[in-house]
Amino acid sequence: MVDFSELTPENINMFAMKHYDNPSCVDEAEFLDDLKRFRYLKRLFRKYDTSGELKMRLIINHIIILSNVFGVDAATTLLFFKIERNHWSLVKTFLVYLHFMPENDLIEVPINHQVMGQLGQI
Repeated sequence: MVDFSELTPENINMFAMKHYDNPSCVDEAEFLDDLKRFRYLKRLFRKYDTSGELKMRLIINHIIILSNVFGVDAATTLLFFKIERNHWSLVKTFLVYLHFMPENDLIEVPINHQVMGQLGQI
């Protein structure tokens, strides 16, 4: 039995597999495609840093899909593990907007109020 009390690069994929629930998944390739969504999100957040362009609807879609296949709690855990710390404020902002962020988790990570304002206009 793998211990998930502390996630590491060595056990993160096992954690993801344990929480993966996609009834339409027929092979490992689909699981790996869903894992690629984390990489897509990282790319979208980096693009925001460099160009100021934030594809909010695309980010929301990726987060919702991840939450559907991993569950909200596991998807949230995976997001904060796989996304760089300097983007946690953006991650938290989207999770709060979607009501996926537990209220007392990561209090020290601020919400990006500019992005939250833009999300409120969607």
